[in-house]
Amino acid sequence: MAKSDKSAKSAKAAKASKSSAPKSRRAAPRMGKSEYYEQLAPLELQLNDMARWLQHTGKRLVVVLEGRDTAGKGGAANAIASTLNPRHCRTVALPKPTDRERTQWYFQRYVQHLPAAGEIVLFDRSWYNRAGVERVMGYCSEEQAEAFLRQVPVFERMLVDDGILLFKYWLTVDQAQQEERFAERRADPLKRWKLSPIDIEARARYGDYTEARHAMLEASHHKHTPWTLVDFNDQRRGRLALIRHLLEALPDHQVPEVDIDFPPLPHEPLKERFKGGFKPI
Repeated sequence: MAKSDKSAKSAKAAKASKSSAPKSRRAAPRMGKSEYYEQLAPLELQLNDMARWLQHTGKRLVVVLEGRDTAGKGGAANAIASTLNPRHCRTVALPKPTDRERTQWYFQRYVQHLPAAGEIVLFDRSWYNRAGVERVMGYCSEEQAEAFLRQVPVFERMLVDDGILLFKYWLTVDQAQQEERFAERRADPLKRWKLSPIDIEARARYGDYTEARHAMLEASHHKHTPWTLVDFNDQRRGRLALIRHLLEALPDHQVPEVDIDFPPLPHEPLKERFKGGFKPI
């Protein structure tokens, strides 16, 4: 066969192979701010309905937000809580345990932050630190990590049996996107506080975190306390998807809204007045 014939045949085969191969899925373009806030607005109204329902029924809600560094846990918590009454909805993001807390029952430092009737608690990282950061970074022993994976289904079953509504979300993010966010934090002086030496070391352990997550999901994904994975490569889309899932998973939470009487003032509005030389700046 002539060299030109071979080249033509090779090119034809390559073209056929390329056309028969499945096309790679293209990522949707990043959601813009205006579209995000437009879609978020009705969800915020529903979140407030949900909060009133919790107050009306005395139910307790716990939302666990887990994921790799930069996944967007804090932003997701803020998106849920931003328009809710801070007396009834709070975010818990605990620092590393104290020397005293290290000697306690592992779950003890988290139990004290669980909600009372009508309250919402959002855990920006939770007791699952032991199955992730602590295990991968060597802050706990393998025996402690294995003990946690045996105990956590029992612990969570106790919470659910006591009436707590428990939702667990794992926010997924690819390493390329994680690298981009690390670089953004390093470059932005207003975000640099988010970047720690532990984050830098975690970059080299992406695969180790994957294995730890596999073990965590296998041990703690149960019918009474399932995990829901949410794609957070686009954080705005991820927040919307997470909030929609949370709202849809709860029972119908419409309750009558209290109609507050707001009569007009019996006089012209008064101005602030001060004595003794006090003057606003």
